[in-house]
Amino acid sequence: MNLDREQIKQLVHEVIKIQAQPTPIPPNETIVNESLKDVITETEVRDLPIRGNLLIREDAILTPSAQDVIRERIINVSYRKRHTRSAAQRIIALGSDHGGFEMKEQLKRWLDEWGYQQRDFGTHSADAVDYPDFAHAVARAVADHVCDLGIILDGAGIGSCITANKVPGIRAAMCYDEATAQNSREHNYANVLTLGAKMLAEEHTRKIVQAWLNTDEGEARHGKRVTKIIAIEKQYLRS
Repeated sequence: MNLDREQIKQLVHEVIKIQAQPTPIPPNETIVNESLKDVITETEVRDLPIRGNLLIREDAILTPSAQDVIRERIINVSYRKRHTRSAAQRIIALGSDHGGFEMKEQLKRWLDEWGYQQRDFGTHSADAVDYPDFAHAVARAVADHVCDLGIILDGAGIGSCITANKVPGIRAAMCYDEATAQNSREHNYANVLTLGAKMLAEEHTRKIVQAWLNTDEGEARHGKRVTKIIAIEKQYLRS
């Protein structure tokens, strides 16, 4: 077959074009990096190889900066099925000041009835105490994964909520009815509930707590917003 100059030139260009194209990098099928953390930050993903594999918990939260790195490095993220604890396996941290002591003691009986394990961080009498001490203890127990969730009671529920939210990793919600209890879990992934023992009737409190414990964290669109809360928190943490 005889080719003229233009045809030869075209063939050469095609060969050069093919050679110039980058060789696709296949995903690394042999190495899987796994993280057991609740929150995946940029630190966990920035050193992963391009097109590497990352296995995380189904309920783990990816921070915005981590998501950016994952997109840039084309990292394949897969999820390990979440192990859902039964009521008998979940541990609830409890705390109150003197204003919430009596309601806390009643709450302990309800938790026994519902099949939850519990840890009481005090107070252990109706003598006057300072609510921040007990709110802090419950919040630390949840943040350190000693307990799964926390419930704190004081007179109004406000002071304990403010205190608990000073602990990194805590999303405390002061709830006053079943709707706010469900919303705090589904939309805000609240892991600590605070209640005003002097503001709520006993049966009302029972319904709020039951609704809160029975509501799971919501779908991904809510989680995306929670990651922004976490990102804001990290801006003000000292390195």
